[in-house]
Amino acid sequence: MPSLDSPEKETLEKTGLDEPWNVVVHNDPVNLMSYVALIFRRVFGFSREKAEEHMLEVHQKGRSIVWTGAREKAELYVQQLHGHLLLATLEPAPQHGT
Repeated sequence: MPSLDSPEKETLEKTGLDEPWNVVVHNDPVNLMSYVALIFRRVFGFSREKAEEHMLEVHQKGRSIVWTGAREKAELYVQQLHGHLLLATLEPAPQHGT
C-alpha cells in the first residue's frame, strides 16, 4: 500500500510544479502597443482597460506580469504569446510567508 509521502508527491515538491508561476511579457522594439493590447485581450480575455494597463507597463517598465498560476497553464500562455510573436517568459512566483 503506498504511503502518503509517495515519490510522486516528493517529485512535485522538488520541481515546484505545485507552486505558482508568473507569465512575464517583455518589451520589444517590433510590436505596436495596440497589437500587444489586442493579443492580451485575445489570449487572456482581458478588458480593454486591463490590456492597456499591462501594455503600458511593458512599454514603460520593460516587462509586465500578466498572469500567475499553475505551471502547465502558464507554459501554455507563454506558447500562445510566442505564437503571436510576443517576447514572453516563465518565472517562479515569489512565495509569501515562507
